[in-house]
Amino acid sequence: MEANSEDEGNRSTGGGFVNNRNGAQAMTRQYAKCKYLFLLLLPALVWYTIFSYGPLYGVQLAFKEFRILQGIGGSPWIGFHYFEMMLNGSQDFFQIVRNTLVLSFYHIVFGFPAPIVLALLFNELRLQWFKKLAQAISYLPHFFSWVVLSGFLITVLSPSTGVVNQLLELVHLKPIYFIGDPHYFRFTLVVSGIWKEVGWGAIIYLAALASTDPQLYEAAVIDGAGRWKQLLHITLPSLIPVVSIMLIFRIGGILDAGFDQVLNLYTPATYQVADILDTYVYRLGLEQMQFGFATAVGLFKNVIAFALVLLANYAVRKSGEEGLL
Repeated sequence: MEANSEDEGNRSTGGGFVNNRNGAQAMTRQYAKCKYLFLLLLPALVWYTIFSYGPLYGVQLAFKEFRILQGIGGSPWIGFHYFEMMLNGSQDFFQIVRNTLVLSFYHIVFGFPAPIVLALLFNELRLQWFKKLAQAISYLPHFFSWVVLSGFLITVLSPSTGVVNQLLELVHLKPIYFIGDPHYFRFTLVVSGIWKEVGWGAIIYLAALASTDPQLYEAAVIDGAGRWKQLLHITLPSLIPVVSIMLIFRIGGILDAGFDQVLNLYTPATYQVADILDTYVYRLGLEQMQFGFATAVGLFKNVIAFALVLLANYAVRKSGEEGLL
């Protein structure tokens, strides 16, 4: 009996090995069959290797006293000195973190739902030519850099010659310095950010809506459901998986408050409400040449962002939706 059991175990183990070997061979054949498709992936892998993984070598600057003549590898280690200085000795740091969180909060509350609403509005349009025209107009600002758009906004929002303030004067309101007044600067950032990216962000949600089974709408019409009930019970539920994934990404980037936008629009007069972690790192690293301290701040931001991604993914999975991991 024991010998028979051992023989059966050996046969089952051998069978499992054979199945695994056959599976590996089938996968290798599939890869060989699609080798040209993998070649198309090669440029992206090279780009990420050079520009995303290559710079990780410089992360050690956060733990070293950088000396130019000795280079990164030869500079002496100083441990967590920069992190202690960042958390204990830098009075501006917590104000900058607060500015970053406040701006990101505004972007999430007002900016995150904007492309969803726009996609729902586009989905309800029946005139195809008007729908395509409206989509093209909404996409257009995305293709301009903030260098170009900041010049446009400074001109349009100028308190003396800007179109917006001239309209305000027509209704007997005082001109507003949207770019230079700290009370209005965050509002300007959020609104201009939505204007630039809302059309481009709606593409993902329009793709999700296009994949919704049309038979669901036909069945709803037969049951007497109007457009509002179809929106609530078919359209919105079909968007929930995509919204969950995009929300994870957005929460993970909560410490990214829009470096390009802020850098091109803020002035010393608005530093108190506009200076964020990315602009702080830019000034420390490139203007003041404090490479170690700037690297420590950047590393701190990225570690927090990674933790937020994991936390948001966990919350989404607990809610019953599909997460990233």
